[in-house]
Amino acid sequence: MALDQTRLDALWDFADAAGSEARLRAAADAEKDAATRAELQTQIARALGLQERFAEAHALLDAVASEDPAAHVRTRLERGRLHNSAGDPDAAIGDFRAAAAVAASVGLVFLRVDALHMLAIVEPDHADDWTAEALAVLDETDDPRTLRWRVALHNNAGWSHVDAGRLPEALASFQASREAAERWGTPQQVAWADEAIAELPRDR
Repeated sequence: MALDQTRLDALWDFADAAGSEARLRAAADAEKDAATRAELQTQIARALGLQERFAEAHALLDAVASEDPAAHVRTRLERGRLHNSAGDPDAAIGDFRAAAAVAASVGLVFLRVDALHMLAIVEPDHADDWTAEALAVLDETDDPRTLRWRVALHNNAGWSHVDAGRLPEALASFQASREAAERWGTPQQVAWADEAIAELPRDR
């Protein structure tokens, strides 16, 4: 992958999509490597999507010109996220499946897990299977930043269990999310996991 995830983390603030867009545009303008610049453009599209500027975001993804595998995977990922954010999760499924398949074929573990985690969101009837596959993929890596995905995967699984009334399973998932947050996550993720455990209904 041309674009280091730690560098990308520093450019993103998901609570401030407009500010993130500005930082990403500045980074893309300054980037000399074409593949990395293409990846940054996909993230600008993501920031536009978070501002509900969907037409602009799709147009930007259409303009991404790179045969780099990571750029291709990110383009499919962000296309899928745009569809999902616009209220059409069914339209996102093909993009996420394609992203997962290409990422698997070229060993892009972080992006493969990202795609699988999105599939669990847009295909709730198959969420358990997609989450299990993502966790199995993570068993094959020792990269701390990639392993942080365990936090979100277990958290999302926990809320799926809550929705289905499976409270013991939900508690186990939230506890696993907290353990992952302590090992690989951020203090904010630890706090969110604590909140999920505290808010878990005791009767349903």
